[in-house]
Amino acid sequence: MNQIFNVYCDESCHLENDHHPVMVLGAIWCPKERTREINEEIRAIKQHHNLPVCFEIKWTKISPAKIDFYIELVEYFFLEPDLHFRALVAPKNDLRHKEYNQDHDLWYYKMYFDMLKIILTPVDHYRIYLDIKDTRGGVKVRKLHEVLCNSMYDFSLEIIEHIQIIRSNEVEIMQCADLLVGIISAVNREPVASLAKKSLIELMRQKSHYALTKTTLYREMKVNLFYWAPNTRE
Repeated sequence: MNQIFNVYCDESCHLENDHHPVMVLGAIWCPKERTREINEEIRAIKQHHNLPVCFEIKWTKISPAKIDFYIELVEYFFLEPDLHFRALVAPKNDLRHKEYNQDHDLWYYKMYFDMLKIILTPVDHYRIYLDIKDTRGGVKVRKLHEVLCNSMYDFSLEIIEHIQIIRSNEVEIMQCADLLVGIISAVNREPVASLAKKSLIELMRQKSHYALTKTTLYREMKVNLFYWAPNTRE
């Protein structure tokens, strides 16, 4: 039987000239029928730690005072069988766009397809939600939908039903995507100074059974990572 999946996407350091050498694109996905229940369970974790329901989960907000909350959240992700995470890590130095007849934006959309392609299957349906970090959200949504549908030969828009921007502060699963993308991004940058953030990185390594520094097995469905490099194929 065909299923509908919600896919919540986040991105870190995607701009061409932001002085960060690595871009991370990531997504958490789950069956649409479970999204309400999962969001409610995450809100319950907030309340368990005396945080308001409106508190926004973010990698940049991690502090020693809230570390127990973030630990329980990561543990919840690994315990919930319907939550899955995929991330693509791509270096931005020496991309040689002209050689591949592309600009940075086109490369970005290609990377988005590479990030999402193992999530998408031709027998199911997907609703993709983005937390866009710059002012070109509407343009990006239209272009990404076009690229994804063309790549999937989904010209009737039956596989990817829609792509839209949402406010991350209103959707807990999207907030969790920010957290997990933040962990993967931190692993690929300068040494992390925050002890609280270090503890979350180590927890994710322990729970996933991966070092988080290289590509995982293609069919890994809990924490699936792809370390892209020019001319690599997954």
